[in-house]
Amino acid sequence: MPHLFIFGLGYSAKRIKRSLERIGWTVEGTGSEGDLAFEEEEAVRPALGRASHVLSSVPPGGEADPVLDCYGDGLDHAWLGYLSSTGVYGDTDGAWVDESAPVGSGRRSARAECEAAWLARGARVFRLPGIYGPGRNAIERVREGNAHRIDLPEQVFSRIHVNDIAAGVVAAFGAPPGAYNLADDQPASQNAVIEEACHLLGVEPPPMQSLDEARLSPQARAFYSENRRVANGKAKRVLGWAPRFADYRAGLRDCLRRSSL
Repeated sequence: MPHLFIFGLGYSAKRIKRSLERIGWTVEGTGSEGDLAFEEEEAVRPALGRASHVLSSVPPGGEADPVLDCYGDGLDHAWLGYLSSTGVYGDTDGAWVDESAPVGSGRRSARAECEAAWLARGARVFRLPGIYGPGRNAIERVREGNAHRIDLPEQVFSRIHVNDIAAGVVAAFGAPPGAYNLADDQPASQNAVIEEACHLLGVEPPPMQSLDEARLSPQARAFYSENRRVANGKAKRVLGWAPRFADYRAGLRDCLRRSSL
């Protein structure tokens, strides 16, 4: 039977796990939602031995990859996968980027080095933009009073619904190694996403603010320092994948429907 081992069962990897278990896969993993502790090698290594496929969603630890550092000698599987970030492309002033674009020049330089190490092992690397889905989306932020509209008229970015990540990873089980952008079809500003969430909820959008007025966390502020559109043509062409939620409007409607169930 097909058997996946996941390093780092967090938000996105949990959705992959559920998708596969519904079609008969066995899935084990480490992380907040996993059944094994990353540090317990006496349990992790036998589980790796049982696995036919291995996926990592563990971010860099400093400049190194924790999974490769600790378990790299046990990763001789025919299928390896790694969840990365489109942040490896850095700031492109709103231009489109595909998998042929240079990486490592932005704030995700450590991530770029880690994914390069996975690519060297023949992994399928999934470059993900802003991830959203049930329980983690603009509708939730509006409801909680944490939504912002920032006065940056040219800022635009891509995003991906968590269910489309799961579908892309599953589609890549029969695909060749390499990097794949899993992004929706319509990059848009964060302001447009917040405004759509407010429209769906029937409330007024928050006031427009400058970055300083919004008092964002350093991580959130860094998000606004980059501006790019992510092309998904390779994933469509090679994986036979297409996002079910092709734009943020469709994705937010799904999130609202699920939150009302």
